[in-house]
Amino acid sequence: MTKNNASDFDAIVIGAGPAGTTVASLLAEAGRRVALVEKEPIGSYKVGESLIPFCWYPLQRLGLVEALDESGFVVPKNSVQFAGIDGKVSRPYYFFDHTEHPCAKTWQVVRKDFDQLMLDNALAKGVQFFAETEVKAFLKNAGGGVSGVRCTNPEGEEHELQAPVTIDASGREAFSQTRNGWRVPDEKLRKLAIWTYYEGALRDEGVDEGTTTIAYLPEKGWFWYIPLPNDRVSIGVVAEKEYLFKRSNTIQEIFEREVGVQEWIQKRLEPGRRVEDFRITSDFSYRSRHCAAEGLVLVGDAFSFLDPVFSSGVYFALMSGVMAADAVEAALQAGDYSASRFEDYGTAFRQQMEPMRRLVHAFYDEDFNFGEFLRRYPDFRSDLTDCLIGHLDRDYSPFFEAVGQFADVPEPLPHGGPQL
Repeated sequence: MTKNNASDFDAIVIGAGPAGTTVASLLAEAGRRVALVEKEPIGSYKVGESLIPFCWYPLQRLGLVEALDESGFVVPKNSVQFAGIDGKVSRPYYFFDHTEHPCAKTWQVVRKDFDQLMLDNALAKGVQFFAETEVKAFLKNAGGGVSGVRCTNPEGEEHELQAPVTIDASGREAFSQTRNGWRVPDEKLRKLAIWTYYEGALRDEGVDEGTTTIAYLPEKGWFWYIPLPNDRVSIGVVAEKEYLFKRSNTIQEIFEREVGVQEWIQKRLEPGRRVEDFRITSDFSYRSRHCAAEGLVLVGDAFSFLDPVFSSGVYFALMSGVMAADAVEAALQAGDYSASRFEDYGTAFRQQMEPMRRLVHAFYDEDFNFGEFLRRYPDFRSDLTDCLIGHLDRDYSPFFEAVGQFADVPEPLPHGGPQL
């Protein structure tokens, strides 16, 4: 086993997805020595193609907004709309009707290209990248705090990387949660997703070319329909496992049966052809019992995963990366890597997640319908749109008091603070 000098790095980041590359880039930009460790080959497939408007802010801080506008792997996204089972479509929620800020135009992205852009940005800022390197364990100091990681490189050789702070951005693998038993599922959000890709399916033009459509199914299931570059569409169905598998165990049969139930989706797919195999994953929402420990900080899906109905995943990855980078930089300046140092980070991140989590719970409530809610409370349309676009750093108490007349709105989750 080779052993790096203990002073080699100021921070180690596990995972080169959007959360990991964000925190690595910003720490390197501040002059820190950063190791970025990723076990999967570059260009590995990932889902999560739809960005919400407030992604603009962390991407602007990273200096990537102009690069995205000029890239060939995005489709401009100006709105989101909802389609009923009968094929009727809601009026689109146009982001530019809500704000004149540049964030009103966001993007549908090809994830492997988006992630590569993020990685290239990190490398350009001086981050040292350890490709196809798997983290096996945390290193601990005499007091039990995390002091680095033990890794295996592509040749199978073990080596150690040491730093006063390690950031876990390992995604839904959730390295820290798994090893420490910190995962706490959100029991009412236990869904299953089946998805694939089509070419030649119907697409709108002009301002609606990149509209995300959420198409309803019985028993609170739904389809996503996301236009991508090169005439591709990402199409997936999300519902309870018991609903999807009630009459068949064959993935293709389940998918095609649900397409037949949803008139809008059926018409859109009729002229197209499927160009990839089906993929399936459990879609269970969860949050870590802790956001940090001594020498350790969790970001993105490594800390919390929320049902993707409102496409919030990449936003939370980016924003948590920004918040964590600022918290880690402050810790490095102070020479204090205790868990309590990251309490404000955990509080701020959880406060951003809670409005979206509560809206997701309302979406799945049998008694809740967006149209009926807005007909009764039209003045709350702005609050709803604020939540959908990711403007989450504000008070939504009056809005959710009104939502609570239609749906069971959960209390904030009590866990997720640092391990004190």
